[in-house]
Amino acid sequence: METFLGIDYPTLWFLVVGLLFSGYAILEGFDYGAGAWHLFFRKDLSRRIAINAIGPLWDANQVWLIIGAGALFAGFPVMYATMLSSMYVPFMLFLMFLVLRSSAIKFRSAEEMKWWRKTWDIVYFISNVSISFLLGVVLANILQGIEIGENHSYKGGLFFSFLSPYAVMVGLTTLALFMTQGAIFLLLKTEGRLHARLTFLLKKGMIFFIVSFSVMTLYTLIFVQGVTEKFKEHPEYFALPILAFLAIANVPRLVSKKKYGNALIFSSLTMAFLLMLVAFQLYPVLLPSTINPDYSVTIYNAASSQKSLGIMLTIVVIGSPLLAGYFLFLYKTFHGKVKLDDTSY
Repeated sequence: METFLGIDYPTLWFLVVGLLFSGYAILEGFDYGAGAWHLFFRKDLSRRIAINAIGPLWDANQVWLIIGAGALFAGFPVMYATMLSSMYVPFMLFLMFLVLRSSAIKFRSAEEMKWWRKTWDIVYFISNVSISFLLGVVLANILQGIEIGENHSYKGGLFFSFLSPYAVMVGLTTLALFMTQGAIFLLLKTEGRLHARLTFLLKKGMIFFIVSFSVMTLYTLIFVQGVTEKFKEHPEYFALPILAFLAIANVPRLVSKKKYGNALIFSSLTMAFLLMLVAFQLYPVLLPSTINPDYSVTIYNAASSQKSLGIMLTIVVIGSPLLAGYFLFLYKTFHGKVKLDDTSY
């Protein structure tokens, strides 16, 4: 098996896919989180400001999802096919809510009628909450395991089999973390009464996250198969949830000092530490089988050919600086407080 710097190609591609989806979770996390607060803003002006805060960024942030999905398909086609067939319903709902969310952003301010804007406000709010929740549900199913049989065929049910108690808990925790991220981002972009309102809402969001995270962690350690054993084998993994908790605990202190940029960095670190924990827990498995561990999808039995992975890794080395440069330019161009004009949503 070919290697680069002593690391085999499937492991490198596992890291690439993980980094891409981590970037998506962190950047789109504050987009979805901002939308999940939408109905908590009482005035039409506040809602417009909140939408325009993410206006120049939300469609660009979705690039991470497109590239991540493409990288998963190119590097681990077996994983891509098995995951989509086993979680067909949540992924179709996810795509539906993505379309509705985009439509709400574009159409909300196209007409002045109160009923029109209120309808799209509700659509926008439900879409952001649902997307955040479904992303957590998918992650929980991957962690908990899926009914995969021989030849990586899915043997489970089609409807609602993905909504286990654990999946609901992870979904709510993901929503809470995104809402925390979204509130911090909006604090960076707003001022006046809306800014004061967000300071209050952020406290509620953090309580929501800490409670849901604590319950989810206890449930994971007690009931999710293989987690306790993995921690016993690698006690150093305990550092990651501790670091995540310390990072999120630092957010209120930074917000009280009005250091919103640093607070956003620490909330992003919370996501990064939790996703790293997921990666360490799974590796080298991509989709655990609850029927028989031998049927699990791993980075080795799901990977493309060594030549294909080598070519794609070369493309990653060339493309990564370009992607990083594009996003640095984008965020630098649209930094600062939101100012509404005739071109605003």
